Amino acid sequence: VQLQAFGGGLVQPGGSLRLSCAASASVSSFKNMGWYRQATGKQRESVATITSGVTHYIDSVKGRFTISRDNGKNTVYLQMNNLKLEDTAVYYCYGVRNVGSSLYWGQGTQVTVSS
Repeated sequence: VQLQAFGGGLVQPGGSLRLSCAASASVSSFKNMGWYRQATGKQRESVATITSGVTHYIDSVKGRFTISRDNGKNTVYLQMNNLKLEDTAVYYCYGVRNVGSSLYWGQGTQVTVSS
């Protein structure tokens, strides 16, 4: 199983980006999927998760980020609006399989918010 993350880039404060995480297996085979991020010099933190349609976000992104999944496209998205300088980080998607609870990571995608 592979997860491929893409969609990062350079954006000005207040701008938007949509990250995608494409899975080589059905996303319905994952009981939990989400996004972490890691800024330079900081620990990796969980940004958003989706479990059986229920979503969770860290406080700093609530109201700005939306996580969703498209079972038909085997893809999980992270829509990021009103981006702030502090959102700059490498973003990683992950998934935990229903069977065996195996954890899979996608490669990181860089998000840079700068004026």
